Amino acid sequence: MKKTLKGIGITLTVLCLSCLPKVASAAHNAGPAAHTDSNPLIGEMLILDKTFREVVSAVALGEGGRVHKALESMHGTMEKTHEGVNSGTVTLPKNPRNVEEFVRLDSEFHANLERLDSAALRDAPAKMLLLTKKLLDSCVGCHKNFRK
Repeated sequence: MKKTLKGIGITLTVLCLSCLPKVASAAHNAGPAAHTDSNPLIGEMLILDKTFREVVSAVALGEGGRVHKALESMHGTMEKTHEGVNSGTVTLPKNPRNVEEFVRLDSEFHANLERLDSAALRDAPAKMLLLTKKLLDSCVGCHKNFRK
């Protein structure tokens, strides 16, 4: 079981590290104004990029304390993004009429972040690994549906 978890952890690390630079690049290419509160979705993606780099490494090593600490930076980001959706400062580059689906998916994503945090606090490496994979799958799905 430990070998399987380690193998899955290594695969997950490689997958994450190959995808996350695209998130950071997209945020960087959005321009300096996107790095302010004027576009909270870009701000959330920048925080998520940094957070997931730490989470993937910590999950691969089974270090729940590191996962918990990394996830702290995500607190409040969903609310800012949803406020931006409501105020019009967040628009979706692809399928903008599906904003309700985006908000639902974002809420589910953050609920899974909370589940990951709980697993980290319980020091449950198998659960952390499954949730991290689920979260990364969510990232890919959201980008497929809402990013050009």
